[in-house]
Amino acid sequence: MEFKDKLINWYSNNKRELPWRETCNPYHIWLSEIILQQTQVKQGLPYYEEFVANYPTVFDLASASETSVLKLWQGLGYYSRARNLHTTAKHITTELKGHFPDNYKDLLKLKGVGDYTASAIASIAFNEVAAVVDGNVYRVLSRYFGIETAINSTKGIKEFKTLASSLIDKEQPATYNQAIMEFGALQCKPKNPDCEVCPLKESCVALQKNKVATLPLKLKKTKVTTKYFNFLVCIDAHNKIVFEKRTNKGIWQNLYQFPLIESKKNLNADEFHLLNLDGSFLKTMPFDYALYNDKPIVHKLSHQHLYTKFWIVEVEQLPKDAITVDSLATYPAPVLISDFIEAFNFN
Repeated sequence: MEFKDKLINWYSNNKRELPWRETCNPYHIWLSEIILQQTQVKQGLPYYEEFVANYPTVFDLASASETSVLKLWQGLGYYSRARNLHTTAKHITTELKGHFPDNYKDLLKLKGVGDYTASAIASIAFNEVAAVVDGNVYRVLSRYFGIETAINSTKGIKEFKTLASSLIDKEQPATYNQAIMEFGALQCKPKNPDCEVCPLKESCVALQKNKVATLPLKLKKTKVTTKYFNFLVCIDAHNKIVFEKRTNKGIWQNLYQFPLIESKKNLNADEFHLLNLDGSFLKTMPFDYALYNDKPIVHKLSHQHLYTKFWIVEVEQLPKDAITVDSLATYPAPVLISDFIEAFNFN
């Protein structure tokens, strides 16, 4: 039995029942693929269901406000996915009259859609012979064929794509693509896979050479930087609060946060004066303050670790653009901020 046949046979007996596997609707498949980028199925599933319930068609998503989309996305991280999702929905409804591109080449032109996502949609929705290569596929191919080329190198990306394209079942590309991804997720797992029950064990190079734990290989990650964040939770006597929209480029673009001041180190309760308040309305009015958390909250992102402290600042009256405390929960915010809002007693 060939490699592809073993995978498809395994898939037919072990696949998870998931809603996006019950449809060929390109909108639903695109939605699921964007949500599942950098996200495990168990975490992404409820978000997918919420998006389908709130935005059953691409027209519904396109007509929603970006704030509403970001709020629904809150907690998934990598918020550029949500912004691209919304932008692409509007492009499809206005420029393409609501019709999804039906082939890999045209799907690749959509914002937020790369090689993997275009291949997945093209094969699953339109049965095009387009091989997917995601983290699961890299792992399966690297181990099975004993490939030691780094999967995140230019050479590796090209090598694995070529190999994947040579292996795909041309008669049933949708089933094959889903089979190899599911196999990597459930059977050929990153850590401690159960190789004894693997249908590919007889010809797996990594198993034969005792390299399962070391493959696939990756180039070293970019150095992680450390930042010290100080959020000013400014509240006035009328139960108003300052909540700002981040308009600068970055992972939290268009999300909301409390006024932020970065410092060069962790500050204790007696070092509030070290914060640079120039340009802040606090510079011109009296206020009282207290440090909410003596120990910094460490928020780890892929490229930086944020050591965060929240300072509770009380003033008599805030500027007119301040919002009510009760409305805080309606604004999309990074998990770091939303967790604080949930934990802090504003009453």
